[in-house]
Amino acid sequence: MSDWLAHLADPQLDELGALGLYALVFGIVFAETGTLVGFWLPGSSVLFTAGLLAGRDGSPVSLPVLVVGVVLAAVLGDTVGYWSGRRLGRPWLLRRAGKAAAHLPKAEAFYLKWGWFAVVACRFIPWLRAFTPIIAGTAAMPYAKFFAANVTGALCWGALLVLAGYAADSLPWVRTVAYSIAGVAILASIVAPVVSWVRRRRRSARA
Repeated sequence: MSDWLAHLADPQLDELGALGLYALVFGIVFAETGTLVGFWLPGSSVLFTAGLLAGRDGSPVSLPVLVVGVVLAAVLGDTVGYWSGRRLGRPWLLRRAGKAAAHLPKAEAFYLKWGWFAVVACRFIPWLRAFTPIIAGTAAMPYAKFFAANVTGALCWGALLVLAGYAADSLPWVRTVAYSIAGVAILASIVAPVVSWVRRRRRSARA
């Protein structure tokens, strides 16, 4: 995995490769925040590494395109998550969740009071950034407040991580560490669900 990231960092990366990089990064950002199946994706590491690639001498990766695309993908992802929770999750919870539906008023009160901060802060927490917009929609958080938090979080998380990676390119040791961390994060995000599934199977077999 680290070899793949190092290949992306090749200064000879052509325009076609840059387009593929944009599609990959934007797709990961959207999937991580807009779909439940993307909760395992290492979005933060990918954004930082993408910023590093944009900072390489002769790189065809455009920093403005990367920043704007990441912010838009993050905003769109959270928006899809919110409306999925509001249009699908809430009706399902009220009809079929039984006792779990009794906790909905507490969730509504929480998101009414603290929802803005939760949506922004959870951008920086893996796993939670995938579920927070869906829960916010299910709890019927006012959309105007959610949208403001959505945009703020996308800027603070997405844009700043890309810019941090871009600035860190001038420090070789930071670049090496970032590639290693990104590789480990991607590998761990794939292995962790498999290990969890194996453990559940073993516990079920013992029971």
